[in-house]
Amino acid sequence: MPRFFVKPDQIQNEWVTITGNDVNHMKNVLRMSSGDTLSVSDGAGTDYFCIIEAMDKDEVRLHIENSWESYKELKSRLYLFQGLPKGDKLELIIQKAVELGVYEIIPMITRRTIVKLDDSKLTKKLNRWQNIAESAAKQSGRGIIPKIKKPMDFTEALSYSHSLECNLIPYERAKGVEASRKLIKSAANKGCIGVFIGPEGGFDAAEIELAIKAGIEPMTLGRRILRTETAGLAVLSVLMFQLD
Repeated sequence: MPRFFVKPDQIQNEWVTITGNDVNHMKNVLRMSSGDTLSVSDGAGTDYFCIIEAMDKDEVRLHIENSWESYKELKSRLYLFQGLPKGDKLELIIQKAVELGVYEIIPMITRRTIVKLDDSKLTKKLNRWQNIAESAAKQSGRGIIPKIKKPMDFTEALSYSHSLECNLIPYERAKGVEASRKLIKSAANKGCIGVFIGPEGGFDAAEIELAIKAGIEPMTLGRRILRTETAGLAVLSVLMFQLD
């Protein structure tokens, strides 16, 4: 069933109004017409089952048949602090992290970050990243659209993570897999969980030391070395199974 996100002001009593690019998508891509059914989310956790009542040039009017709280969200909020990778790797990370249930993604600039962000192009990049998150949220049936934050440096990210109940950081010198299993199981009982992932080359020793002093728990991802675009998704996958 087709799924769309709308803003709260597009929902009025028993009606939903679809505007913007979604109108063209419904008409010319999905070839929808009056009487067709679809689901709508307000992006804040409420889903609506709707029927198309009317289609005009600039808007589509839907009648709400039923509504419910989304059951697709994890019981804990997952925050991915992702060291900025090269190329378009972050786009893949955003897409897959949203599918795995992440609540928020915070791009990080660390000592080993190679990417140099152009401030004049940052707004455009943020909009693209947010659009990728929205598309992935639609595809995976999410009840919310995860937020992509403006990139932070490592110190800012540590400070931002202080409000979370638990934070994890994969580190090759962390204790064995059994210790990490216990750590993941314990983390799954927390309401907000942060996951710190370095860029290509990982975190340097001084950053790991700062993270541990800030109370972030080091963990291992096993015997193999994972790429930056794999490591975060591996942690999120394990957490998803614990939380679902």
